[in-house]
Amino acid sequence: MNQNKHDMSRREFLRRMGIGAGSAMALMAMEPLGLLAKTGTPRTPDSPQPLGDATKMTYRVQHGTGEQISLLGFGMMRLPDSQEEVNRLVDYAIAHGVNYFDTSPMYKGGTNEAATGEALSRHPRDKYYVATKMSNYDRRLWELDEAKKMYEKSFVDLRVDHIDYYLLHGIGGGGVQQLHERFIDNGLLDFLLSEREAGRIRHLGFSYHGDVSAFDWLVDRNDDYHWDFAQIQMNFLDWRHASISKKRRVDADAEYLYNKLEKAGIQCVIMEPLRGGALGRIDEELAAQLHERRPDDSPAAWAFRWVGSYPNVLTALSGMNRMEHLEENVRTFSPLDPCTEAEKTLLASIADVIAGFPTIPCTTCAYCMPCPFGVDIPGNFAYYNEAVAQHVLPLPEKQDADYIERKQQFAAGLRSALPDEAKWATACADCEVCLSKCPQQIRIPNQMARIVETLR
Repeated sequence: MNQNKHDMSRREFLRRMGIGAGSAMALMAMEPLGLLAKTGTPRTPDSPQPLGDATKMTYRVQHGTGEQISLLGFGMMRLPDSQEEVNRLVDYAIAHGVNYFDTSPMYKGGTNEAATGEALSRHPRDKYYVATKMSNYDRRLWELDEAKKMYEKSFVDLRVDHIDYYLLHGIGGGGVQQLHERFIDNGLLDFLLSEREAGRIRHLGFSYHGDVSAFDWLVDRNDDYHWDFAQIQMNFLDWRHASISKKRRVDADAEYLYNKLEKAGIQCVIMEPLRGGALGRIDEELAAQLHERRPDDSPAAWAFRWVGSYPNVLTALSGMNRMEHLEENVRTFSPLDPCTEAEKTLLASIADVIAGFPTIPCTTCAYCMPCPFGVDIPGNFAYYNEAVAQHVLPLPEKQDADYIERKQQFAAGLRSALPDEAKWATACADCEVCLSKCPQQIRIPNQMARIVETLR
């Protein structure tokens, strides 16, 4: 009986840590204290005050190596402009157990890797895992020699001699044909596989946007490539309500992507767990339902708990450019309290309601920028979605008594959010330069027209 109690306690412990059966087997071969390994105090010349030890962060185990990866990952794409502030955020993250940092050569106009490298290099190398990408969207980089230059520059900017997690960036755009042109036919994937074999890349994977045929093609050939991980967009809304154009297969919802990767034994890195922050700003009536269940949890915490409840998730990326967001997210994952089945059902019902709202599926990634005509595309979309969530949007089919008042309120709110009217949707010239850049495949000029019509 005592032995049974012990076993049940251990299972309960693993459940609370968010660890699946496969990862649990790997843990049993590790030192008992390895699961909650302390990151220690970073030895940095400009941070003389002790930052404390990480003792509560939830970790997942990387298949094959036993490396412990923080379930909260730091997405560096939306970093502040100040390097001092970047350093402060990174210091706090590492001190509280975050050890996965994701960047790309294309983020912030090409400066993101250097800013990330400067901040991370102030810490011992064994305290962090860095992820970056082969972001060869420009056709010139489809030439192997040019792609190799991007690859080598990442090492210089990040100040490392090996890259822990390396990704083929944004497969899916252009389907299988473009996948071959960018990575296969030019020998680039063979080169990256050889770099993994040499140890300069520790884990090789890909991130997916767009045509699911490219995703299927890579996963179905896992026996050939042995993917260590794949990065997908997953949140409780996209689980069954992903934005899918008429030309795409309907099985590209996050539920399909996650289940296929799990079946193939490929661990998931999650991007957009808050869908560009939108799930942290849901309608007040919906937020009240969550507050009633867990008064101390914000909608963002609910969204992160939902993602972390899936055992094949290695880490969930959050673009934390403000200290208060970082602090809240650290609390959510230290340790993670996974969602119950009843809570998942509640979030599914909320997703059904949100899916009925006329929102624009923009995640504010800003891949579409800069606009040749100066339009702040993600800024316009973010305000429009906020207006929908707060019931400010004047819907033409609801020509009620306050319709004109709502139109005026909408315009006033946009002016507050974007004081420079030159950046408004009204400046859109329908040039379509942005269309090929959007990983969500949003018909951006059409959506701009929707905003313009609302302003009239």
